[in-house]
Amino acid sequence: MKALQLENPKSWRMIDIPEPESPGKGEALVRVHRVGICGTDVGGYLGKMPFFSYPRIPGHELGVEVLEVGSDVTNIKVGDHCAVEPYLNCQKCYSCQRGFTNCCEHHQTLGVMCDGGLTDRILLPARKLHPANKLKSEQAALVETLAIGCHAVDRANPKAGETVLIIGAGPIGLSALEFVKISGARPIVADLSETRLEFVREKMGVHDTILINNNESDISALEEITNGQRADVVIDATGHNASMVRSLEFAAFAGRVVYVGITQQNLEFPHAPVMHRRELTLLASRNALSSDFARIISLIEDGTINTTPWITHRTTFDRVIDEFETFTRPESGVIKAVIELP
Repeated sequence: MKALQLENPKSWRMIDIPEPESPGKGEALVRVHRVGICGTDVGGYLGKMPFFSYPRIPGHELGVEVLEVGSDVTNIKVGDHCAVEPYLNCQKCYSCQRGFTNCCEHHQTLGVMCDGGLTDRILLPARKLHPANKLKSEQAALVETLAIGCHAVDRANPKAGETVLIIGAGPIGLSALEFVKISGARPIVADLSETRLEFVREKMGVHDTILINNNESDISALEEITNGQRADVVIDATGHNASMVRSLEFAAFAGRVVYVGITQQNLEFPHAPVMHRRELTLLASRNALSSDFARIISLIEDGTINTTPWITHRTTFDRVIDEFETFTRPESGVIKAVIELP
């Protein structure tokens, strides 16, 4: 069976792997139909993702079909089309026992710490499969990206009438935007790219945007939108250390700042004039919870979330090696690329 493997950064190869075995207790054998490409995959390709190890078969944003189930599986059946929750948790550690399965102490993400779905068929724990029979396979593959934003917004818990500044209009920032809109809070989106901000205005229907210039004009632009108060919530989805540090400056007094992007760099920021004086709350956001997946599938089904604008690029399994580099370039205009498998 063929699979695509990142042997090292920027080094793809097509490999042969053994056929998966029949599913055991609590497992399911699935066929992979669609694989989304996200910032984690790009970071792994570029050698910039801190949790990525090599060699690795990527692929964690998956739309799959159930081929066979093992014993004691009741949540899915053969023929179901599903979204995959790719966060493999031990179910035994202190975090798991308290319900924080997204930050299991022994956590592994498919396609990052263990091999993922860039192949024809894989075995998965059935509990990580979420039926999505009314969705297209590419929509099912989007659910995980949306779950990241869902969890980040839940961490901030914005209220109707509050302002939420999202810094970074890539897929994770856009996924957070969906749930800020659902919360009733007022979204503002900031990015270095006017092209991405144009996408936010034209495709996502959000007109309060700020083109980041990395100077005081950024603060002035935010204060103009917020009557001088800045943002009640700031969500930094850039994964860039300088942006993450500066994001605190955009927060209102008693504001909340959520880091959903990931950096390998240390973060240093002034405590007294910014963190202490404004009494800010700083939150990390990692992965998502199982309940987020069912919620998102329902929101797509009922039309609350429109996935039509999301997928800007498509490729096929046999073209990935030749085309993947394109998806790492901002000038390509990629928001979300999806790999189609037969």
